[in-house]
Amino acid sequence: MTAETESTSTTASTDTAPTGGSAPDTAASAAATPEGGAAPAEATAAEPEKRKRGRPKGSTARTTRVVELTLTVSGTADGEWQAELKRGTTWLARALPVSAGAVQKAAAELHAEIAGPIEEVIGEARATREAKVAELEAQLEQARKALAELD
Repeated sequence: MTAETESTSTTASTDTAPTGGSAPDTAASAAATPEGGAAPAEATAAEPEKRKRGRPKGSTARTTRVVELTLTVSGTADGEWQAELKRGTTWLARALPVSAGAVQKAAAELHAEIAGPIEEVIGEARATREAKVAELEAQLEQARKALAELD
């Protein structure tokens, strides 16, 4: 076995030696092959080189898992808001009443580009409600005067 080990190490030195090596090295590498055929250096040159470092191709490395949730917040002109939450095709929550303040706060936390349009919509709803309150107060005042005249 010692002779075979020496032959193999000679073959390794032939692979790394510059071209134009000496005749004894070539003879030793030919003697190293059991059938007397081609040297191992020639056999490895014909085969494609295998990857030895890094992640192997087709690796089943863990990828980032994406969770997709769809939150729909809708409101009416009267300022009534509701929220619905969906995961894929499964509804997690439907038609939950939400206050306008909560919608405004959530939009401000998410992003300024979302908060701006929502604040405008809530401002319009607030103006509409204030107008309705003023109208109802006027009607209440008229009803009180009518009641006072009946006394």
